[in-house]
Amino acid sequence: MCNLYGTTDAQHLRTLVFARTLPATGWNMTVSPLKTGVFIRQHGEALAGQWGMIPPGATDRVPRSKTTGRPLSTNNARRETVATAWTFRFPWTRGQRCLIPAWWYQEPYWGISHTDLMTSTPKSIPWHFRRADGEPWALAGLWSEWTDPATGEVLPSYTMLTQNCDGHPVLGLMHRPDKNQTADLQDKRSVVPIERADWDAWLHGSREQAEGLIRVPPVELLDHGPADRCNPARLPL
Repeated sequence: MCNLYGTTDAQHLRTLVFARTLPATGWNMTVSPLKTGVFIRQHGEALAGQWGMIPPGATDRVPRSKTTGRPLSTNNARRETVATAWTFRFPWTRGQRCLIPAWWYQEPYWGISHTDLMTSTPKSIPWHFRRADGEPWALAGLWSEWTDPATGEVLPSYTMLTQNCDGHPVLGLMHRPDKNQTADLQDKRSVVPIERADWDAWLHGSREQAEGLIRVPPVELLDHGPADRCNPARLPL
């Protein structure tokens, strides 16, 4: 899963033909959950919206559990349950797919043992992933719109799809290992990059076509390293 990424500005959206129509309002260049990012939906329309899908019937913009009222994490949607999860199934079945432009996205790397000197607890290293060809990512997502019952404001929101990446030589090293599971059952997660030739199929194709585009990227596509470029950490490849 991903909880932080760096998006593109309006100039790059135009230059890279990511979108024909740009949003009237701005967005954060570094996006974390519940912050405003930009996504591209059908017919090349770019919208600024909340990263964290607002479920149907919500009374406020913070995603919450139907039973407990506690905040939900809806910035990532698991591809295995996206068709059945109440937070995502309607956008998925209605074909409300989108592309999320990102220069980089961040994952936690736990492979090197080091600790916080103040607490002596294990810490992960923030790891950034860019494209090796220098282009921005176009990450697979879903979008929705929610109407504020108090004001009538229509608020777009979106989520990133994630997929299992167990066994991938790089992405499979990210995230904290589950000590209760074997190596082949870790359920490590990765976002879903969509290649330029497949953008139209993802946005406008059938559900079956879209499902066929959910795949883990090859190692050769990844340019990656610590978020802090002064950090000498390297992966054991």
